[in-house]
Amino acid sequence: MELHLVLVLVLLLAAAAHPIAFADAGAAGNATTTTYIVFMDPARVPAAGHAAHLQSLAIDPDRHLLYSYSAAAHGFAAALLPHHLPLLRASPGVLQVVPDEVFDLHTTRTPEFLGLLSPAYQPAIHGFEAATHDVVIGVLDTGVWPESPSFAGGDLPPPPARWKGVCEAGVDFSPSVCGRKLVGARSFSRGLRAANGGGGGGARAGVGRKGFVSARDRDGHGTHTATTAAGAVVANASLLGYATGTARGMAPGARVAAYKVCWPEGCLGSDILAGIDAAVADGVGVLSLSLGGGSAPYFRDTVAVGAFGAAAAGVFVACSAGNSGPSGATVANSAPWVATVGAGTLDRDFPAYVTLPTGARLAGVSLYAGPSPSPRPAMLPLVYGGGGDNASRLCLSGTLDPAAVRGKIVLCDRGVNARVEKGAVVKAAGGAGMVLANTAASGEELVADSHLLPAVAVGKLAGDKIREYASRRAAGGAGAPMAMLSFGGTVLGVRPSPVVAAFSSRGPNTVVPEILKPDMIGPGVNILAGWSGVAGPTGLVKDGRRTHFNIISGTSMSCPHISGVAALLKAAHPEWSPAAIKSALMTTAYTVDNTNSSLRDAAGGLLATPFAFGAGHVDPQKALSPGLLYDISTKDYVSFLCSLNYTTPHIQVITKMSNITCPRKFRPGDLNYPSFSVVFKKKSKHVMRFRREVTNVGPAMSVYNVKVSGPASVSVKVTPAKLVFNKVGQKQRYYVTFASTVDASNAKPDFGWISWMSSQHVVRSPIAYTWKI
Repeated sequence: MELHLVLVLVLLLAAAAHPIAFADAGAAGNATTTTYIVFMDPARVPAAGHAAHLQSLAIDPDRHLLYSYSAAAHGFAAALLPHHLPLLRASPGVLQVVPDEVFDLHTTRTPEFLGLLSPAYQPAIHGFEAATHDVVIGVLDTGVWPESPSFAGGDLPPPPARWKGVCEAGVDFSPSVCGRKLVGARSFSRGLRAANGGGGGGARAGVGRKGFVSARDRDGHGTHTATTAAGAVVANASLLGYATGTARGMAPGARVAAYKVCWPEGCLGSDILAGIDAAVADGVGVLSLSLGGGSAPYFRDTVAVGAFGAAAAGVFVACSAGNSGPSGATVANSAPWVATVGAGTLDRDFPAYVTLPTGARLAGVSLYAGPSPSPRPAMLPLVYGGGGDNASRLCLSGTLDPAAVRGKIVLCDRGVNARVEKGAVVKAAGGAGMVLANTAASGEELVADSHLLPAVAVGKLAGDKIREYASRRAAGGAGAPMAMLSFGGTVLGVRPSPVVAAFSSRGPNTVVPEILKPDMIGPGVNILAGWSGVAGPTGLVKDGRRTHFNIISGTSMSCPHISGVAALLKAAHPEWSPAAIKSALMTTAYTVDNTNSSLRDAAGGLLATPFAFGAGHVDPQKALSPGLLYDISTKDYVSFLCSLNYTTPHIQVITKMSNITCPRKFRPGDLNYPSFSVVFKKKSKHVMRFRREVTNVGPAMSVYNVKVSGPASVSVKVTPAKLVFNKVGQKQRYYVTFASTVDASNAKPDFGWISWMSSQHVVRSPIAYTWKI
């Protein structure tokens, strides 16, 4: 997903140099307005609303007010002049005024891979399939392509009576395109229009190009995520012949509501918060957000604030972890009330090969579906650095010399620009094919793309062999380097799988190190799902191909898998809270691949850690019956926020509560979370004691014994070591004492597990240990 990362970098650099602003037509001189989100104390909001509050400060709401929030947050978004800020900050009831922020965007083998179609699971699915009809999954993304076959209503009954959502009319979007599967579609762009100079308030202020006036998905990303979560069953789905089979979302009986908050220029925090606010008011049961920003305190994180309001209303919120791996401390969306999802691979692959005259046949992947570079596979000249400088080795735009690459296979290093853009650059220069070779940053991770010309992606080891061969042959005067490309279609049963994707963002959590993130991983590499009807599979303007389905990768793809599975759990257990559903997903996750080895990391091939996979890879079958649950109430979250030393106004921004009462003793690690992150900070604190409470949702009479595994660097004592339950719903507390046994100055992060085991269940929690001097 390099294209998304480059776009975000450009946007953030531009925002740092030039605040989001536009000329105010009614202001004197060259005064400009900047978009802000203003959070209010709910007890002091004027009865007449936010517009009246602005009017009382002599700020024209018709010109400046963008959104009013009430369901997921209390406050409003406005385009403000500099002299407005002190007026608002001094106004009673205003808790916080924060600048608007740009967020970035961070599929049908997966049902089989997740076990949703296994004979053992089918009776359970049929037992609550009808119940999923009452669950609406809200997807905040780039909109929706309603004509996708994955949105066919089939035999679904009418939407549930409590559903209050709408299907908004707009350019190229009629309300009639919604039905019994796609039950809602709305778009939010006032924040972005204001940021781009389109005017402030008013429903039609600043309406410009077609893309900004409807929920229609012109990108494909939103349709892909929505159909991954809850797409209907579609036979004979494929991408140009690849991954042929029956496409099926994780919860095919659930409904979908699309909230378009992301546009080609990015996703504005004010628009995202408006989408969350509307979704909660509409009545969604699950929210899926494949987007995110950087790390910030939760009271300054728009997604975290909106997600808290949603979770408090009983809505399960899943967010992507980000695509900034394999570097550590890169995980996004780290609030404990959201499910933070990393990405892993499937057991399906799309093999392709690079053959050299030496006899070496190096394996890679490809989704190329056009004609071969020659009538039948044959050796062609190979060129590396077809422009005479290092930039040409990356195949950046304008760096390749047509005279040097015409009719040849071009070797391109991965990085900087998008993978599919490299292929377009090679094709534009007259190249006959491309080998896309990983560098150390991506290791052996292989992401397939539907390139515009014959192309094979290879890992770092194979790439190094091809680079060495091309450089040695060219320098030795033994004739031009040669290579041949060939394509192997689709294969299943790949081993090992799953593997943690190299791009998947990693912990530790930089906002609150005592909360382990990500929470889990799901399928996120080479995922087939629905696509927009106006974008080619590469997403490039010059790509004229059209397809109902596309294969793409990212934590954007793993997030809706969890959203869909959460909808199944919500239907099966409507009494479970969002925290309980997340607990079930985490404590039943697995950490062993299909070779019976511990999960590996695609970045280097070594064993992965909970900083990469959290509790492990989601297992929907086991999550249905987890045995024990770690539940968290809104009051618990307030205590957690108090432990972060947030001010009362900051806690009110997040919780929407007027009266905040903080407990005397509560540490971040005391939150009743299904995982542990133990941070040894000082010598005097090299012994840490945490409390947890579990709820029995298994057999009425159950006995659990504890099992502790982990490193020699920490001594772990659990009290009591046995939990006895006499009824369903019974709660039991236990305490864990962690004592460091090593010198903190030499200690590196380490990991372990606490497992509660009965005759029928294993309830496992990962532990991450870090030492800070």
